Amino acid sequence: QVQLVESGGGLVQPGGSLRLSCAASGFTFSNALMSWYRQAPGKERELVATITISGGNTNYADSVKGRFTISRDNAKNTVYLQMNSLKPEDTAVYYCHSKLGLFGSWGQGTQVTVSS
Repeated sequence: QVQLVESGGGLVQPGGSLRLSCAASGFTFSNALMSWYRQAPGKERELVATITISGGNTNYADSVKGRFTISRDNAKNTVYLQMNSLKPEDTAVYYCHSKLGLFGSWGQGTQVTVSS
């Protein structure tokens, strides 16, 4: 079965950095479009970043452009989100998402809290 396991969240001060990881199993990772989403309290889940199967193309929400970087290692079945210059408004649960053909799957999420 498809499994996506996020890690790397935590508490960080404004201006700090975190690196999230999402380990995938149960499907052909190298064929899947991978994305990170986030959901803040009281808000809808929003798309943060997407990376194509080869890693050659990436897209970002305007709110994170220039600060976040999505990458993938197909040999390790893992997608990453490097988050720099974090702001309090980045506080949210971050979710990994895979899309393979018509099928999409979610991880359980990892909490990121940006606060002094």
